[in-house]
Amino acid sequence: MSDSLQQLTILGATGSIGVSTLDVVARHPDRYAVFALTAHSRWQPLAEQCVLHKPQYAVLSGADEAALLSAELKRLGSMTEVLFGEEALAQVASHSEVDTVMAAIVGAAGLLPTLAAVNSGKKVLLANKEALVMAGGLFTQAVADSGAVLLPIDSEHNAIFQCMPAQHGTLAEAGVRKILLTGSGGPFRQTPLETLKLVTPDQACAHPNWSMGRKISVDSASMMNKGLELVEACWLFNCAPDKIDIVIHPQSIIHSMVEYMDGSMLAQLGNPDMRTPIAHALAWPERIDSGVASLDIVATARLDFEAPDFGRFPCLRLAVEAAKAGQTAPAILNAANEVAVEAFLAERIRFDQIAQIIDGTLEAIPLSEPESLSVVQEIDRRARDVAKLLVDRQA
Repeated sequence: MSDSLQQLTILGATGSIGVSTLDVVARHPDRYAVFALTAHSRWQPLAEQCVLHKPQYAVLSGADEAALLSAELKRLGSMTEVLFGEEALAQVASHSEVDTVMAAIVGAAGLLPTLAAVNSGKKVLLANKEALVMAGGLFTQAVADSGAVLLPIDSEHNAIFQCMPAQHGTLAEAGVRKILLTGSGGPFRQTPLETLKLVTPDQACAHPNWSMGRKISVDSASMMNKGLELVEACWLFNCAPDKIDIVIHPQSIIHSMVEYMDGSMLAQLGNPDMRTPIAHALAWPERIDSGVASLDIVATARLDFEAPDFGRFPCLRLAVEAAKAGQTAPAILNAANEVAVEAFLAERIRFDQIAQIIDGTLEAIPLSEPESLSVVQEIDRRARDVAKLLVDRQA
């Protein structure tokens, strides 16, 4: 294995971002090598990935799944070493041989291994927005202290990154008036309001433009995803929530925009395929082929925009309010949303009750300053407990 190869750990390898990352990496065997792959419990697809990409390590959450994976890899003749648990995730994220970490674990579970990568000064490709939503101040300080390179993978934040000047402090110093964060509006943008309480998990997961995991798909349907992205953008680009406008753009062709003081507006356009931002961040500051087809702007024909309706998307309203409130509000919002979405996917609550669970949780827990990781973790635990109680009452 050449020393010139960029050694990559993928946290969340079997999810949509992980699969797309491996697709890009496989196109450039002269540039990238896979050091470690991780998954929560899906050991069978992880086994297939290990045989194909030959990582040194594979990590699962539990011992039982790890034993199954280990036996399967031995049967297949793979030399990949199998580990399990939270410490193992941190180990492969911070290993001295690793250059780059794709942080694509969904939800709060991604915070600690992503921080381990940051604290080790890695090039961190951030697809786990919850790390900044839960602990933005602590996370960005860790990036500054360690010298880590943080590159956004969410298509919207990657688009903003591409439209911003290379070096900037505040938006004013960059000559930026505001950021326009686009979102498709999901599958329920035009669904009659009175029928939203009747929608099923499968309907909520049927995104019109993107192929994503079920949790993120539900967040897109409720537009909570856009609210979490608002919080993330504030930390990534060092700005207040009132400097960001959320714009519904159903075609998902413009991935976000930046308006400058002189009236110029820069936009990043492309087909809705996560391999574009992944390839951009992997090769940054260079450019490589992503495997994504060229955008046919003539066939696209039209680009539509509209303001979001908070009456239709109460989760988005709650997220914007949490972003403006600051302190531990975003962490509480995120924890309650994870619990509520899980309950909806399990058909324990209705779609419209997701926002009710989140609102009730935010009302129940006083805000405080997230001064340490332990404070953030305790708030996350308390919010989940409250949200689970509220789910039990609704179910």
